Amino acid sequence: MARVAVVLSCTAEVVGELERLSRSRSGEVRLAERARIVLACLQGRRNDEVAREIGVRPNTVGQWRRRFAAHGIAGLRDEPRSGKPAKYGVELRDRILAQLELPPPAGMASWDGGSLALSLGVSDHAVWRVLRKQGIQLQRHRSWCVSTDPEFAAKAADVIGLYLNPPQNALVLSVDEKPSIQALERTRGYVQTSSGKIVQGIKSTYKRHGTVNLFAALEVATGVIRGKTTQTKKRADFQAFMDEVIKEQPAGRQIHVILDNLSTHKKNDDWLAAHPNVTFHFTPTSASWLNQVEIWFGIFQRKTLSNASFGSIEQLTNAIHDFTAAYNENAAPFVWRKREVKGAQLRNTIVNLRN
Repeated sequence: MARVAVVLSCTAEVVGELERLSRSRSGEVRLAERARIVLACLQGRRNDEVAREIGVRPNTVGQWRRRFAAHGIAGLRDEPRSGKPAKYGVELRDRILAQLELPPPAGMASWDGGSLALSLGVSDHAVWRVLRKQGIQLQRHRSWCVSTDPEFAAKAADVIGLYLNPPQNALVLSVDEKPSIQALERTRGYVQTSSGKIVQGIKSTYKRHGTVNLFAALEVATGVIRGKTTQTKKRADFQAFMDEVIKEQPAGRQIHVILDNLSTHKKNDDWLAAHPNVTFHFTPTSASWLNQVEIWFGIFQRKTLSNASFGSIEQLTNAIHDFTAAYNENAAPFVWRKREVKGAQLRNTIVNLRN
């Protein structure tokens, strides 16, 4: 006697969800197929008819008909499986973490996946599974600079105070220079990699056409940049740049200039005496990151210099001026933040960080 297929019925909401699953392009293919099977069965069709239409075996249709009748849409999903027991567990994790605390093999600056696997007698895949699970990235690094200036607190407070609470009607400028920018000429274009990706192509050889220096002054309140290119970077060049920056300001307006400790910025007593409305404020030693113009230099480097090609000093100079002009059209003050980094973090070991 032939078996009678289970009769299916459900609400309109469930039918809508089945239709959504059957059309989904981002979900599992097998789940979409099971939803189409159930939708066909809900139309009262036999298992063999549904099987021929969808391209599966009749017993497969019967299986998902019964699962849907018993558990609804949840029954179309695979049941949890125990899976193959992990070959490497906590013991391997502890061995890898302990090995990372030891000096790397002779001639190597740090451990990598292959050297760890070789030293522990396990496969590369096992090592990388553990490293990924623990969030350990052996080749990435983060650098920092901790100032040892004994007057760090006072100098930093002076600079930050100018950012957060500048004197009324005063002009606050963040000034520095980017020296020896090279005008490099090299062939550029696009290439297709073996994986089919399209990337920028840059020839490894290049021609040098000389260098220029860029002095830049960031107006902290507005984000506007004033720049000047020079062939030298002497104290006289710095003073000439400052003359150009402040000549547009009303006579007597107080001007506060934030600078790092480059020798060019020091020993300008005669110039300051001739400009009594200008005050220099120096960042602490090894803390030039307190100077906001460094943020703009980073933007300038990425957008104008990285992977660029310049056939002459004039092309490089024009690119600098063009970028500065375009930047000033939408200039805005920086919302300045700096995450605290403590030298004591170096004493933390990987084992301490992961436990």
